[in-house]
Amino acid sequence: MNIKKTYPFVILLAVFVSMQACKSKKMAVQPNAVVETVKKEEPVKEKEPEPAPVEEKEEEPVVEKPNYNFKNILFEFDSGVLKTASYSVLDQIVREMKKDPSVKFTINGHASLEGSAEHNMALSVDRANAVKLYLVNAGISPDNLTAQGFGATKPVATNETEEGRSQNRRVEIKLSK
Repeated sequence: MNIKKTYPFVILLAVFVSMQACKSKKMAVQPNAVVETVKKEEPVKEKEPEPAPVEEKEEEPVVEKPNYNFKNILFEFDSGVLKTASYSVLDQIVREMKKDPSVKFTINGHASLEGSAEHNMALSVDRANAVKLYLVNAGISPDNLTAQGFGATKPVATNETEEGRSQNRRVEIKLSK
């Protein structure tokens, strides 16, 4: 017999046998059978009495009162540039100002008597604006800050000595009224 003629017959026979095997499996599984699951009943545990709730007192957060008694920020002769030593003073001022962001402040710039009145006025405004810029960059709202210069019109010490003049080259921060 020729293999080419018997090959289709062998394939047909293999398909028929595999179909018969599937029928027997289908018969074994009953599609309409109802499967009941038996649930194991667990013993009922008695509820333990819950402890009475402990009443906790809510502690109010301690709000530290701001201290607005600020130190003056001092400047070198004929300069509106902040001294490095002023940064720690300004950082403390920022911490106090942030305790109550609604409070408004006036930044008053001053100068010593050396130089012309116009120059001292411009210098005192520059000093007040330098402090304001530092505070704004540290997170204080510019709406809460007003900068103004007084020149040499409001000294806190004598302008006759260098020590007195150095105390007059300052910026004061006051509460606005």
